[in-house]
Amino acid sequence: MTMSRKTVLLAHGSSDDNWRQTFEALAAPTLESVADSVIAYMELCEPSLEQIVAESVALGCREFVVVPLFLAAGRHLRKDVPDMIRSLEKTYSATINLSPPIGENPHLGLAIRAVVEDTLEA
Repeated sequence: MTMSRKTVLLAHGSSDDNWRQTFEALAAPTLESVADSVIAYMELCEPSLEQIVAESVALGCREFVVVPLFLAAGRHLRKDVPDMIRSLEKTYSATINLSPPIGENPHLGLAIRAVVEDTLEA
């Protein structure tokens, strides 16, 4: 089976199971509705971005879109993740496009407003 493109929701990662469960719950609606989408972690838990790329390339996928589940582009998104992506592209002969962090999308601001309004109404 050859996949055309895989969408990877990239979270930071944590050794705390509660943290990981929260991110997996947040990712669930996307994973259920976007074909060939997965969640991966930058560090501290699995699956890692490298594991996802390696497994997907073995199945014939060579194109990836990484959507960072970060609020802003700090050091990780300015340096660490791009370095990781360059290395993975070279190792696996893949094309990996890094999207801006979700925090830069105005839709997230509207979602935060909705949560605050719900909280104030409770």
